[in-house]
Amino acid sequence: MLAFAGNSILCRMALQNEAIDPWSFTGIRLASGTLLLLLFLRASKRNSTSLQPMAWKPTAAATLFVYVFTFSLAYVSLDAGTGSLLLFGTVQITMVIAGLHSGERPTPLNVVGMLTAASGVAWLVWPGVSAPDPAGAALMITAGIAWGSYSLLGRGATQPTVTTARNFALATPIAMLAMTCSPQPLSITIRGAWLAIASGAITSGLGYALWYMALPSHSATRAAALQLSVPIIAAIGGVAFLGEAASTRLLAASSLTIGGIAAATLSRR
Repeated sequence: MLAFAGNSILCRMALQNEAIDPWSFTGIRLASGTLLLLLFLRASKRNSTSLQPMAWKPTAAATLFVYVFTFSLAYVSLDAGTGSLLLFGTVQITMVIAGLHSGERPTPLNVVGMLTAASGVAWLVWPGVSAPDPAGAALMITAGIAWGSYSLLGRGATQPTVTTARNFALATPIAMLAMTCSPQPLSITIRGAWLAIASGAITSGLGYALWYMALPSHSATRAAALQLSVPIIAAIGGVAFLGEAASTRLLAASSLTIGGIAAATLSRR
């Protein structure tokens, strides 16, 4: 969750300050994630045959690309509060519906915990929420569905790092092709490129591999609840790294969200 929050901060720093265009950010982010993961696998002496094209499963790679691409495009026209609310609301709905469809039956405490955590996130971002641009809202909802789907696909991963490397490696050429189709000239500053590299290599590549390691231990609804901590951590990171103002609302909303997540994830049947 720390990696996801860090990724959110890096994306905001790059895209909202126009240090790089979203098409280039997507391509550099996925390419740098691919490079770091492949270097990591080589350094750890993993069996290289596990990365042969015949072993690749394109569904997860496609959802990864759709998430990264639509997330980047959406933040061009959405503010942070609106984007967070749309993204994580959609992720929750996607993963909870999938969990119910697969036979999961949350306990009353699970439900209360998730609703409490969600209310904390809504309270935190609500003052910054404005009527969203329709195109930006559609893109962020698409990103939420894609990320929820990518998370669900990861629950069956037996080699999380190898699987993540495959997904990044297959998504990267799609992103590079998309860059050539940009309707506007590409714009990359040195600062924007470094932010994209940091986002791809560290908070995306390594962060997503860690997420795939953790997913088999959680139900779909529990994994959805855990992700509600990301806007809270990102808001705290914004205070620490972006000079954003701390507030009583941030402290109260954080307490409400963390308490709700604890109730949703620690309760037993």
